[in-house]
Amino acid sequence: MAGRGTKKIENPGKKQALADFKVGVDNVIFSVDNEQNRLLVLLVMRDDEPFSGQWCLPGTLVRKGESLEDAAYRILAEKIKVKNLYLEQLYSFGGPGRDPREAPDSFGVRYLSVSYFAIVRFGEAELIADGVSGIAWYPIQQIPQLAFDHNKILEYGYRRLRNKLEYSPVAFDVLPEVFTLNDLYQFYTTILGENFSDYSNFRSRLLKLGFLSDTGVKVSRGAGRPASLYRFDAEAFAPLKDKPLVFI
Repeated sequence: MAGRGTKKIENPGKKQALADFKVGVDNVIFSVDNEQNRLLVLLVMRDDEPFSGQWCLPGTLVRKGESLEDAAYRILAEKIKVKNLYLEQLYSFGGPGRDPREAPDSFGVRYLSVSYFAIVRFGEAELIADGVSGIAWYPIQQIPQLAFDHNKILEYGYRRLRNKLEYSPVAFDVLPEVFTLNDLYQFYTTILGENFSDYSNFRSRLLKLGFLSDTGVKVSRGAGRPASLYRFDAEAFAPLKDKPLVFI
């Protein structure tokens, strides 16, 4: 009897034809609009069939001699101009039937998507509209039905982003070099939700961890007291690397 969580293999001795694959890369590109406290996802509109005129994640087929990572960076460079970003491989999606072009009356080959997720600075990101009929930032709560299985890929990327924030310094790759603790708190609440931690506990825990360096400079915003500007200290963070729940 097959155990829980396992899949029974039918006729293990029977040989089946090998599948022909094309390999693509799809990028889940996130950004945080600090002014409106919104988590955004970059979408482009497809010009070709299948799913012509429908929104999708920025993607491409991998070229000859091109690595997966190079293809992911190529898509970023073709769709957005930005200096500071974080990029990592997410997951591979290759189930049969995920792409209509697999049909025998179409191309008749399987399409494997190796997905990446990225997070970029919203304030400095410039979208590139060349070669596409539509490109836009969508709030995570307003994502339409996407082409292929891209809603599933996006959902997976969103979970990875939320988990990543809990144990890694990914936020500091896209925040300005200096920032206030409130800037950092707003960044986290935009992605994790306002209930993940109250500000006083968040502030206290971060300062105790010791990887934020006070620049000695204060900035005034509104009628409140001037706030200290901090800088991320990567060397001080090193002993905490990969430990869970660092920030909450």
